[in-house]
Amino acid sequence: MVRKKGSLILCGAFLFVAWNALLLLYLWGRPPIGRLGEGVGAEPGGKEEWAVGRGKGGRVNLAAEVIRLAEEVEIQLETQKELLKQIESHRAVWARQKDVGKRETEDAKEVKQEVVHQPLKPPLPPKDSVDDRDQTQEKNTQKPVHTVASDSKLDQHQAIDIKEDIAESNKLATSVASPEVVIPVLVIACDRVTVKRSLDRLIQYRPSPALYPIIVSQDCGHAETARVIGSYGDQVTHISQPELSDIRVRPEHRKFQGYYKIARHYHWALNQVFNTFSQSTVVIVEDDLEVSPDFFEYFRALYPILRDDPTLWCASAWNDNGRDALVDPSKAGLLYRTDFFPGLGWMLLKEMWDELEPKWPSAFWDDWMRHPEQRKDRSCIRPEISRTITFGRKGVSLGQFFDQYLRYIKLNTEFVPFTKQDLSYLLKEKYDEKFIKEIYSTPLVKIEDLQQGGSLRGPGPYRVQYSSRDSFKVFARNLGVMDDLKSGVPRTGYRGVVNFLYRGRKVFLAPPEGWTQYDVSWS
Repeated sequence: MVRKKGSLILCGAFLFVAWNALLLLYLWGRPPIGRLGEGVGAEPGGKEEWAVGRGKGGRVNLAAEVIRLAEEVEIQLETQKELLKQIESHRAVWARQKDVGKRETEDAKEVKQEVVHQPLKPPLPPKDSVDDRDQTQEKNTQKPVHTVASDSKLDQHQAIDIKEDIAESNKLATSVASPEVVIPVLVIACDRVTVKRSLDRLIQYRPSPALYPIIVSQDCGHAETARVIGSYGDQVTHISQPELSDIRVRPEHRKFQGYYKIARHYHWALNQVFNTFSQSTVVIVEDDLEVSPDFFEYFRALYPILRDDPTLWCASAWNDNGRDALVDPSKAGLLYRTDFFPGLGWMLLKEMWDELEPKWPSAFWDDWMRHPEQRKDRSCIRPEISRTITFGRKGVSLGQFFDQYLRYIKLNTEFVPFTKQDLSYLLKEKYDEKFIKEIYSTPLVKIEDLQQGGSLRGPGPYRVQYSSRDSFKVFARNLGVMDDLKSGVPRTGYRGVVNFLYRGRKVFLAPPEGWTQYDVSWS
């Protein structure tokens, strides 16, 4: 609309200048009125015409000619006056529209800056704690609301034009002011000063502090670790779990005191993120995890999938069978559904926390997440190649699985632009149809065939079938994948199938065709 009005103004100005130029050329081209009797006329036959009434009456004829010319000039001036009025009218309307559009655009930019750069609301100090007095004060920002009124002096046509321009400006403002969702990263910390390694990588790979605020929640009250976290200043938000006392447990669980404290800490920290900071989602990592270069890109891309598919309840950066020899390095962008809750760098939505929080366990929270009562036949997303690795052998698990499995997990080093890819293949309806067809159309082989390899041709895939808990565990051990089951679900399993590479060949360790559900007695 603005371009249209500008074109009209330019055309009007051009016509005005052209008309004046033609008028000047016309007047300039007329022969001058000579002295009477010289026979110099302005038109053919002028000699005779000028000769008429020569003498004393010649002045009357000259005066009549001058009057005629003056009348012509007056007519032309009236026409030019009308053109000028039209140009002025259009110029005023265009200027008003331009001013309105400029104000709307500036307001939209201000709104965007307020939304995107709005700082996290810090946790409110507990009533019975004085340790949180140093927390950052909460800042509330309000979005300005703008109204545009029509000029009462404008005619109906002009008012409609302005309304259309305002609508165009509002479309632009909506586009500019629609911020990306904020995805905070919650770092669960205790007494590891090596949290620095984790924080260094998070800050190094973080594309935007505003979109990915880092919240470090510390338990244990370890002063040296607190100093390390504090050294990052405003690059992170440091909060402290206020309840540090031991938890009363039954005698046989005294050795598991650490697991009880971890569950308490998770409960408190997640409540801070969702209820105090008012976030809609969070990615949880622990203080002994190092992240990949595309860690933030990975979760940014999976957020809408997790939000839109009710059969998903988490997205994880971790592959339990992600050892170097078991993954395909050429498939860094390949993602899977899994029925096993992986943890170790995972995304949780507020709606899911609202479901889990009232029944949060007092200990062993990760195994509790794997119970059928919590999972409810929902799945998680996990990668072919892990986006996190753990470097923390020290911990409450006393290095369980670390030396045998965890230390060999491969960390992705290639940046995959997940947000530019179509990940709709992960939605259950699409995924299951292709998955079942692929698995059970794959040639069935014996484990000895894989181990010897002589009779097999090509990189696969091949299918090895198990039919019981014991057969699964035997095959898993011999093929080098983790053999434990939680509530009957194998690590990385989907519909009972575990996929991996074995000596460069793709393998599906799968139950018989027609599988329907997990057997919790297999745990």
